[in-house]
Amino acid sequence: TGRFEVADGSTIFLDEIGELPMELQVKLLRVLQYGEFERLGSNKTIKADVRVIAATNRNLEQEIKKANFREDLYYRLNVYPIKVPALRERVQDILPLTWHFIKELSAAMGKRVDIISRSNLEALRNYSWPGNVRELRNVVERSMIGCNGRSLSLDIPEKDTNNISCSLTLDEHQKQYILKTLKKTGWKIRGKDGTAQLLGIKPTTLYSRMQKLGIKRPV
Repeated sequence: TGRFEVADGSTIFLDEIGELPMELQVKLLRVLQYGEFERLGSNKTIKADVRVIAATNRNLEQEIKKANFREDLYYRLNVYPIKVPALRERVQDILPLTWHFIKELSAAMGKRVDIISRSNLEALRNYSWPGNVRELRNVVERSMIGCNGRSLSLDIPEKDTNNISCSLTLDEHQKQYILKTLKKTGWKIRGKDGTAQLLGIKPTTLYSRMQKLGIKRPV
């Protein structure tokens, strides 16, 4: 008995749909169009009424242009699209997720963690998280393994501001560049060799941009 047969009358979740081989895409299309399929090695047609939820981190429209994904299957699946923003686009979720993973891993490892330093918290918010939630969990797990006390020091990857991903928005590029310059000047805003002077803007303009981009000096 296969997954679609088991899911008859309910819901099936297909993860990483963008990596489905072309020959399986044809079979999936038939299930979605006609609600029927055959078991492997059988010539008996089976009917199934299944709601399909599919997920992918790929741009399927680009995959169609590359002939890696069937256009007809895409339109069958793309009935009610839901876009989950990248972690860097929802900074407010980083801290709750971090504590969720700490709690989960503390129970598994038999450890207790109550404290994360302010500098670590700031680094969590400022890192771009190209690997999204999975990368955040890996960072927490790696740090938990080496933790022997109740204060956790998170091993956050260094940002390469000279090689920022092209997927970042203009605001994100600007935020990272301003942060880099602020750290270089020791968060000096005004005066000679201050951040505003190095950026070639007025201090009032810099304060305005910092407020807009959510940039705050770490305590």
